[in-house]
Amino acid sequence: MATILYRVGRWAFRRRRLVGAVWLGVLVLVGIAAALAPAAEEEDLSMPGTESQKAFDLLDERFPQSSSQGAEARLVFQAPDGQRVTARENKAAIEDTLGSLDGSDQVASTTDPYETGAVSKDGTIAYSTVTYTVDAVDLTEPTKSALEGAASQGRDAGLTVEIGGSALDAEEEPGGTTEIIGVVVAALVLVLTLGSLVAAGLSLLTAFLGVAIAFGLVTALAVPLGLTSTVAILALMLGLAVGIDYALFITSRFRDERARGSEPEEAAGRAVGTAGSAVVFAGATVFIALVGLGVVGIPELTRIGMGGAGAVALAVLVALTLVPALFGFFGRRVLSRAVRKAARPGSEHPHRVPTAGGRPGLAIRWARFVLRRPVAVLVTGVLGLGAFALPTLGLELGLPGDESKSVETTQRRAYDLLSEGFGPGFNGPLTVVVDMSASSGSADPQATPDLAVKTVRGVDGVASVGDPVLSPAKDAAIFTAVPRTAPNSGETKDLVQAIRGAVSDVEADTGAGILVTGTTALNIDISEAMSDALLPYLMVVIGLAVLLLLVVFRSVLVPVKAALGFLLSVGAAFGVLVAVFQWGWGADLIGIEQTGPVMSLMPILIIGIVFGLAMDYEVFLFTRMREAYVHGASPDEAIVDGFRHSGRVVAAAAIIMISVFAGFIGMSSSTIQTMGVGLAAAVAFDAFVVRMAIAPAVLALLGHRAWWLPRTLNRVLPNVDIEGEALSKRVPATATGPDATVQLLPAGRHR
Repeated sequence: MATILYRVGRWAFRRRRLVGAVWLGVLVLVGIAAALAPAAEEEDLSMPGTESQKAFDLLDERFPQSSSQGAEARLVFQAPDGQRVTARENKAAIEDTLGSLDGSDQVASTTDPYETGAVSKDGTIAYSTVTYTVDAVDLTEPTKSALEGAASQGRDAGLTVEIGGSALDAEEEPGGTTEIIGVVVAALVLVLTLGSLVAAGLSLLTAFLGVAIAFGLVTALAVPLGLTSTVAILALMLGLAVGIDYALFITSRFRDERARGSEPEEAAGRAVGTAGSAVVFAGATVFIALVGLGVVGIPELTRIGMGGAGAVALAVLVALTLVPALFGFFGRRVLSRAVRKAARPGSEHPHRVPTAGGRPGLAIRWARFVLRRPVAVLVTGVLGLGAFALPTLGLELGLPGDESKSVETTQRRAYDLLSEGFGPGFNGPLTVVVDMSASSGSADPQATPDLAVKTVRGVDGVASVGDPVLSPAKDAAIFTAVPRTAPNSGETKDLVQAIRGAVSDVEADTGAGILVTGTTALNIDISEAMSDALLPYLMVVIGLAVLLLLVVFRSVLVPVKAALGFLLSVGAAFGVLVAVFQWGWGADLIGIEQTGPVMSLMPILIIGIVFGLAMDYEVFLFTRMREAYVHGASPDEAIVDGFRHSGRVVAAAAIIMISVFAGFIGMSSSTIQTMGVGLAAAVAFDAFVVRMAIAPAVLALLGHRAWWLPRTLNRVLPNVDIEGEALSKRVPATATGPDATVQLLPAGRHR
């Protein structure tokens, strides 16, 4: 691999104009495709195989008229203090408000709250359902403006009017203040690490190009592949983070090669052959982990994983080709000012980059500190992460609804008004579907649904049950059950299970199939499926980590250490999610106004992403240690050498990734906020505590045993040569031409 990538790097450097033109052409083509693509609809989560999903599928089959309806909105009215909505003037204001929507474009119908009984018992709150002829994504701006104008008309009449439902739901648009802050922090870290505005700009430029192409592809393929805004935002988030990091690793290695006296083209080839090999491996681990999300069985999670994997693959391709091409365009400006000054004609060594002298850098001093106190560092790190992980024991999974939105939004205020007027369970009604196609017995098709209604009414925790409605073919019926408790509460989860248990007797007596569904029941089923899949997926990821690192490091204990460290960092990140989003610790600081269960997709999604990112730092830091060890360095010297060459760059890469992820915390979507907090915390724990403290402490305690590999495995395992050993034998570090040779050091001698 190293030899192939070495050739790719040199080719890209020589053919830099062609490489730049190809990538620019790809960007333009993808941009045109994205601009011409139709807008995609935000699809609801689904979970094939669950009872609730089977019921939804049955509804589409037996009640086609209901599935063909478009978007819905709810206009929720509250009378002024001391008044009722049934008062003459308030009733007239509500009727005028709804009348303003009659004949509006895309409006199919509006309901009269006084005819449908949509008035609270105390008479202070009422609501009307507005049904549209098209889906929410196809609603025009004039249609939305008409809805908001109707609400304003009601407010002018003295009523409190809020809008709920899907009509005003919009995709979360990437871009904003906090994301810009994250990118600015990343840029500052790049400048401080590389000491060159050009080198920092190079890393940002290549990352932005990869992200732009990934985002454009997601937009262009959104309709045919069913990709949502969450897929686009994750592609943006991951593409920025890994794109900057991968460019940084290759740029840093290029500068190291220049420091050894290599000519620019040679340095570009060697940088791609060595650091590029690590980039390929690291990108492959992220890619595999994200694609592996498809085994969980949730279509949305599969699409999220594929979108993120595509963004990572693009970041790798850009880093391997465009980055060395830009080395050719920018030339000596990639080097720091001090280096360029030292390399000018007339300086002591005009063709060699000066090496650091004097006091050892922070990375070396930290490595030596760990070597002096490995037990203390190991115990402190493990106990610290264990403390952060403790809240994970109380992890509750759920899916956010309007209750998780900011109180500044009209959807959240409508949710609160409906809860106040009709009970907390009104916003999460359960739909019970009775399938009578296989039943036998009573000739009256109404008998079985009536028996089911009677049974559900007798379940403790049910506030009300509606009358059953038969399908056109009279082979199915549906009715609604409203819980007494809120949709995301534990009591509602227990109620769903209680109803399913209660109707089993009806199924046994009648032969009918009775299924409980609705958004609330589906969310509960998905959360349970996520909980059940969490441990198996984690074990698959751990097994994959051990296997991959076994091949890379040709060691048994190093992969085991890496996997256990990954578990610690993920557990600590989950603990942060529970503390912030369930318990509300520090929630005000990031704009979280309503605590509740952690989004059910987050744990598995974070495991998949963090697994790959954790392997990034493991590879970039510890390949340098192994490289030193196999060339004769002692175990302690190898640790110091790894930190000398990679410690500063890995720390900078981690800070950049944390900044990018944290930049998404300010978005209004609770899903993206949760993802930002979880990923930023996981990267911080894994990079700085696990990889830079716990891992070297373990290596220090193990000594030579850390790099032990049984002879049988040594013969069987393929040699992927991440360190570029084969490249070193073919091309010397100071080579200036294609025909240069190298004199190898005897085995066991230090460099």
